[in-house]
Amino acid sequence: MILNPTHLISTFGLLGILAVVFAESGILAGFFLPGDSLLFTTGLLVASGVLHAPLWLVCLLISVAAVAGDQVGYLFGRKVGPALFRRPDSRLFKQQNLRRAETFFANHGARSVVLARFVPIVRTFTPVVAGAGRMHYRTFVTYNVVGGIAWGTGVTVAGYFLGQIGFVRSNVELILVAIVAVSFVPVVVEFVRSRRRRRPATKAAERTDAVVRR
Repeated sequence: MILNPTHLISTFGLLGILAVVFAESGILAGFFLPGDSLLFTTGLLVASGVLHAPLWLVCLLISVAAVAGDQVGYLFGRKVGPALFRRPDSRLFKQQNLRRAETFFANHGARSVVLARFVPIVRTFTPVVAGAGRMHYRTFVTYNVVGGIAWGTGVTVAGYFLGQIGFVRSNVELILVAIVAVSFVPVVVEFVRSRRRRRPATKAAERTDAVVRR
């Protein structure tokens, strides 16, 4: 219940939204928070007048919180570095999430800082990987600002305008589920691609092993 976007907004207001955005963007324990659905609901509630704040101000503050969160994640990764990859799994930390972000970062380079914004879980770990990988700070800041504004403003504005459509207002929960599902599409695509890339290497290793055994 507490992770329901509407409940979060009605209970904690704009400050709660900013706290969630900041935590999900740069604090490892925030990967489970409802970022996309929260922003969409925020835009919807601004349009309906439930959230009493101008859209431009909401978008500005959300973008700032997102950029600040990634900055913290980057600095954390830069400070902790390789030690993070040796950290054992716990309830809030899984090595597979870190590895997933590392693969995403390796495949997309610096632009992954922008692209990861739209991928749940990956967006939490990518700035940490960027810091651990010693990405040039100025480059990171540039992509971070672009990604933070694109995500924070884009999803919120989408919720604002789509929320004025009767069907969307009547099926908010269904729309939020669809948003989360679509957000995970890049993760699934990347997983399939990585499996396909590993398959030839595995077969080659098996053939080599068979030749050696003969």
